[in-house]
Amino acid sequence: MVSNSLLNTEEAARFLRVSQASIRRWSDAGLLPARRVGRRRERRFAQADLVQFLGQRTGDPQPASQALTVAVGGVPLPLRTHLAPIYSTDLGGLRLAVPFLAEGLRSGQPCFLAATGAVLERYFKALSQEHAVDVDAAKQSGRLTIVGWPGATAAEALAKWERLFGNALAGGPTILRVVGEMACERSMFSSDAEMLAYEEAYEVMIRRYPAVTLCQYDA
Repeated sequence: MVSNSLLNTEEAARFLRVSQASIRRWSDAGLLPARRVGRRRERRFAQADLVQFLGQRTGDPQPASQALTVAVGGVPLPLRTHLAPIYSTDLGGLRLAVPFLAEGLRSGQPCFLAATGAVLERYFKALSQEHAVDVDAAKQSGRLTIVGWPGATAAEALAKWERLFGNALAGGPTILRVVGEMACERSMFSSDAEMLAYEEAYEVMIRRYPAVTLCQYDA
């Protein structure tokens, strides 16, 4: 289930990983539903509408290598989709990501989760109690990989992802599912500058892989 929270134009652009100008253009054209709030009639966007809009935009004919889809919030999205959900509660942080991972684990697809501490434990609990996932078995089999790189640089973190993805694909074609809790990932880097460099480089790197990524931001 997708969060019911409303996003401003900047947040909607980050969610879809496009420019704010694109968000305004689609809204003005009536392609992307928007609510007007306050005296200044500022735009607000529901995350459910953003996911639905992305699914509609990617419904055009695609190359065979990109024809596979992965459901996120009930909407089929193509491989190489990279979303940035924003949430404000613990429950909100699990709404998209946990079903996304659970479906992948049930399908035998490699799943990767970058999270630590209490956040990681929330994922384990939700996967186990709400989706009957044997988390220990999933980790031991390699279907679920918990990813971390304490004190790393952006280059080191990207190299680790590439090794993990390469190993996962060594047995043949498959879909990779990635969830990154960005507050947790920030604690893994040596500086804010390395974190920013990593975010920009990951966006480019992940396009080479048959993956769908959710980079989650705690508001």
